[in-house]
Amino acid sequence: MPSIQITIGSSSGLHARPASLFVQAAARQQAKVTVGRPGQPPVDARSLLSVLALAARCGDTLELNASGDGAEEALAALADLLSSDLDAAA
Repeated sequence: MPSIQITIGSSSGLHARPASLFVQAAARQQAKVTVGRPGQPPVDARSLLSVLALAARCGDTLELNASGDGAEEALAALADLLSSDLDAAA
């Protein structure tokens, strides 16, 4: 199962708006994607409440895992999204 560690780029962390954008992008992927803090159980990347419960702040490291068709592409797209400042794009 491919995985990647990324650093949260949004200046105010993974709060409601950036988390919502991430969850929507994860839901569009063919692969099943999970996200979590390294060393802790991952959560479904398609669940807004689960992603918000991570309480990830700017500069925190999260680990993305993907399985199924398009896993590598899903990881690349979602990692790019999380590492950018989604608050600046508003």
